[in-house]
This record gives sequence, C-alpha cells and structure tokens, in this order.
Amino acid sequence: MEHIHVRGAREHNLKNIDVMIPRDKLVVITGLSGSGKSSLAFDTIYAEGQRRYVESLSAYARQFLELMQKPDVESIDGLYPAISIEQKTTSRNPRSTVGTVTEIYDYMRLLWARVGTPYSPATGLPIEAQTVSQMVDRILGMSEGTRLYVLAPMVRGRKGEYRKELAELQKKGFQRVKVDGTLYEIDATPPLDKKLKHDIEVVVDRLVIRPDVATRLAESVETALGLADGLLIVENADDGVRQTYSAKFACPVSGFTIDEIEPRLFSFNNPFGACPSCDGLGVKMYMDPQLVVPDPRKSLRKGAIAPWANSASPYYAQTLEALCAHYKVSQDTPFGELPEAARKGILFGTKDDVRIAYENGTHTHSVERPFEGVVTNLDRRYKETDSAWVREELSKFQTTAPCDVCGGQRLKPEALAVKLGGRTITDAAALSISAAHAWFAGLETILSAKQNEIARRILREINDRLGFLVNVGLEYLTLARGSGTLSGGESQRIRLASQIGSGLTGVLYVLDEPSIGLHQRDNDRLLATLKRLRDIGNSVIVVEHDEDAILHADHLIDMGPGAGIHGGAIVAQGTPQEVMDHPDSLTGQYLTGVRSIPQPATRRSGSGKILGIRGARCNNLKNVDADIPLGTFTCVTGVSGGGKSSLIIETLYKGLAKQLHGAREHAGDHDCMVGVEHIDK
Repeated sequence: MEHIHVRGAREHNLKNIDVMIPRDKLVVITGLSGSGKSSLAFDTIYAEGQRRYVESLSAYARQFLELMQKPDVESIDGLYPAISIEQKTTSRNPRSTVGTVTEIYDYMRLLWARVGTPYSPATGLPIEAQTVSQMVDRILGMSEGTRLYVLAPMVRGRKGEYRKELAELQKKGFQRVKVDGTLYEIDATPPLDKKLKHDIEVVVDRLVIRPDVATRLAESVETALGLADGLLIVENADDGVRQTYSAKFACPVSGFTIDEIEPRLFSFNNPFGACPSCDGLGVKMYMDPQLVVPDPRKSLRKGAIAPWANSASPYYAQTLEALCAHYKVSQDTPFGELPEAARKGILFGTKDDVRIAYENGTHTHSVERPFEGVVTNLDRRYKETDSAWVREELSKFQTTAPCDVCGGQRLKPEALAVKLGGRTITDAAALSISAAHAWFAGLETILSAKQNEIARRILREINDRLGFLVNVGLEYLTLARGSGTLSGGESQRIRLASQIGSGLTGVLYVLDEPSIGLHQRDNDRLLATLKRLRDIGNSVIVVEHDEDAILHADHLIDMGPGAGIHGGAIVAQGTPQEVMDHPDSLTGQYLTGVRSIPQPATRRSGSGKILGIRGARCNNLKNVDADIPLGTFTCVTGVSGGGKSSLIIETLYKGLAKQLHGAREHAGDHDCMVGVEHIDK
C-alpha cells in the first residue's frame, strides 16, 4: 500500500473528511490556526497508529503504556506504528540534562571509565597502583594503640541475597561481616532483600597498632585485597573513621584513593558518583541575604530584616538593639547605609563577643558571646526544625545556588579526578554541542593505539549523535543544560535528533512546527534532517506554517477555509505548486504573493522612557548594554543561540521579577538595570 487512507474523520472540528496521504514522503499539513491541522495529524492519524500498536502488545506490556481512545473516524488504512514529537519540555526533572535525554552522556560515562586517566588533586600527577608495603606503612603511621578493623568490601551497592557467598566465607574461616553498616556473626546474618542494594564487608582482622604487628597486618591486607578485587577498608573501631586503600588507584603523597573507575562513578544519578553534599543536583538551597533584607532602604526598627519583622517575640528586637549598640549605629538608619562591618555582622555573625540583654517582662538575663548572624540563624533553624510549617516559612528566604562542594559539577571528587584528553567529564559536558563535536572528533589523534581500539565504537556513537543535534540547529546548547530549561521547540528538535540516532525505519513520525524558534539560517539544516528521516524509510507528517517547509514538502495539505466551526475541511492538496494554483487556497495566495501582510507605514515613538541593561554577562553574553524603549512593540532577534533568551528572560525578566515582586530566582550576571522606576509590574 502506497498511501495512508483516512475515511470519515470527524475528530473535533473535522467535517467527515477523506484524505489519501502518500507513505514514505515528507507531508506538510498547513492552514489557519484552528483549521483542524492538529486534529487530523495528532488526534486522528497519530492517535489511531499509537492505539493499534499498543493493542498489538501483550496484556502485561499494555499495563505500562497509555492506551489512547479511538478517534472519531470511520477507518484508516496503511498506517505505520506512530511516534509523536510535540512541542513540550522533555522533562522537568532536575536530574535530566541534554546529555542524559539524548543518551550521549551514557556513552561519555563509558568512555571516561574505559580510557580515562585518574589524577591526584594534590600533585596533579597520574594516580598509580598502591603496593601492599605502601598500605602497611600508611596504616602503621596511625597512633600506637589505635584499634582497627581490616575490612574487605566484597559487595558494594549491589542487589541480591548473597546466601551462597556468605556460606563460602564461613567455610573459609571468616567469622564476622558488616552488612549495610551493621556488624554480624556470619551465621547470624539476617536474610537480605534481593530487591535492595547492599554493602557487605568481610572482617578480615581486628588488631591494635603496635610495632610488632607489621607482618600480621601485611598478611591481612593481602587477604582483604584478594577478597575485594584490590580494595581494602581500614576502620577505626573507636570513632568509626574509615580509610579506603586501593591496589589500583591511590596517590602516595595525599592518600587520595579511587575505589573503582566504572561508568556509575560518573553518574550524578547514582550514589556512587553523585556529590554527597548536593546529591548530584549541582545546586543547593541557601538563605539569600537579598531575600532576608529585600528593601535596604528600611531601617532595622522599621523591619529591614524580613523574617524577624513581624515576630511577636521581643527576642529579635532586643538582639538587634544590642547589635546596634555594639557597632555604635542607630536602629533608624536605613540598612543599606549602615557601615559594611555592621551589615556583615548582623547578617553573617560577629567575631567579637556581643552583650545582649533579654527581658520578657518578669525576668532579665544577659549573655555575652559572638552573635551567629541572621542568615546563619535561619539556616540552622531550617536544618534543625521538625515542623513542616517552620520549614515552609523559612523556605521563603531561600534561593538555589551552585553547590559549594562540587561547584555545580554534580559529581564527587573521585569522578572529577579522572581526565580524558586533559578534560574531566563535566568539562566536556559544559562545552557547546558544536565545540564538543569538534573536540570528540579530534580525540583519536591524542589517544594511544590501545585507547583508540577501546574507544573507537564509543566515539562513533557520540559523534553521530552530536552531529544530529548540530543538524537540527542546537549546536549552541551544552550537554550539561537542564532539560527543564529548554523551550518547547528545542525539546522537540532534541527528540527529533534522538529518533534519527535510533535508526528506526517503517515508522510514521508526526511533528508539530519543528521550525518554531529557529533562525532562517538554521532552517535548511532542519529540513535536511526531516528529509533524512524520510529517506531511511519513514513517513513524516509535519504541521507547519513555515514557508520553506511548505515549499520543500513532497505533499502539501491545506486545511480551512476558516478556523473553528468554519474550518475542518481540506481546501487543497497535492504538490506545493498544485496548492498555489488552487484558487480557493489562502495559503497558496500568500505563497504566490497574491496576498501579503503590509508593513506599517509609521512606527510608534513610545513614551520616550527606556528600560536598560548594563554589562549583561549571562551565558554567552559579552558585557552587553541594551536599551529597550517603553511604550513600543520591541522585537529581539538573532540566530539560534545568539543570546536572546539570556538577555531578555534570564537577565531582564528575572531581574525585574526580583526587584518588583521579590522573586527568588537570581538574574543572569550583569552590572545594573536602569529605568526600573518607570514600570510597576
């Protein structure tokens, strides 16, 4: 069958239409907004294709998939299994990035794990294997009399029951194990849930540091390394402090050790790779001084400290009174005009003792000690409280900021110590896609012959997928970009690139305006990508208004003649030229120039006031100064990735939202904004 034959489609405003759509072609459906394009493409053709595919699966598989309702149509013949690529953000999950969505980051994790080289943060030199004698010397360097456990981490974060392994250990003469942090006699170990991940450490020896234990310690170290594939843990029996030693990767100077170099080490969604401070998110919630003091024009007496302003307790007022006396300033001075030392002391704490007298009406007592600071006080209360209400109230003064431990890189230090071609995996993920494409393409020239043999297939997969992203006009994104920050058009083009990378054939793809948000420069590459999807053996149906897409269609369907109840019919179809020749086609009249949208003869002069941004440096902006005339319709344009959204959304909008409404989001880096006083919302 060469066509998809739709008969009697009545979904939404469709007027019982029949249409023959050629298969394995690029088909564009166009027409007025509301004329029935999406009703035909998505709600009829795609919905039926998806429904039939899901119904063909087993009952077990169907329970995991959404079964779409049968559309209002008499029959559809010649359908392929259908995939819809709509304009919607891929994922709001903060753990989802461009790299994870496209699976490029998965290949990168494999690449760094297999051919990466670990370096010592202390010396900057490559980390090499640690010998048994080096381990023994370092352990014997502990204080004499220290009681130690020598542990072999046999199982680390793996699912299973491990009954057979524990029985084997008992046969070999071992008596104790640590399971998930708890010490057991092996024969008293509780049954393990095979669905949960477990840590099992064999107690190889228990000893006290003395000069005469060197031989015994060396034997225990060798035994532990043999049990745990080159790993060893020494735990202080008194305070629980643990030190890991590795026969594979350890720095002889600092003792920095990498337990294993596996793909999971480079995953910020896995506890073995995620930064322990931010759990792999790269950001943490912090008390924001700008939210604590939203209006520095207010004085302390008038409520400059927002979280303390409406408290009925005299504690806060008396504390501020004592701080003002300590710094010899007035409570009636605007907070922004106080000396810097006073502002810092009030917000972040004092080094010197401050005498504070507290009175509750019946009793008076005074204390003399350093003041912890308002911000520190709020942060401590947030962490210590068990009250959901208190947490909710205090969260109003928090904002997200890069993690102070990993610097926003999401990974633990061991993962960031591994480099490939001089870059860590986060360095490579932070490159723009075009720069990453060039870097990965040139990587084979700096790898050894053995490394190239290992990396060749991995690099081919990475480069192919990066090339697909470049071809759909997304070369300006980075692999580390959060998928929740992408526009609908960007998310759609990422899914389009992923589908090309999958290599599927015999599929019906239905797309919703993939050209939206693209500069004209990038349109040709997008159209070439759609044609490639067609050429490998797929049918492509695109809902579009873009002139280039319409003219490049193999088959064009013009819906209309009006919108809503006045639409739902096929006005014309055929090649683009046949539609242009049709006298009733509104689209054809605009394509031929019979109709056009006139440009205004005059432009508004505006109010004469401006809203200005100075020194904008967000993302790729290079210290930009911009003036926007108020009272006019202003358009900001430029190539995809030129910095439009960085300037207007990330800097201007977020800066105004914070100044006018106290929003928690931080604006992009910039010097200042001028003319804010001319607007109020």
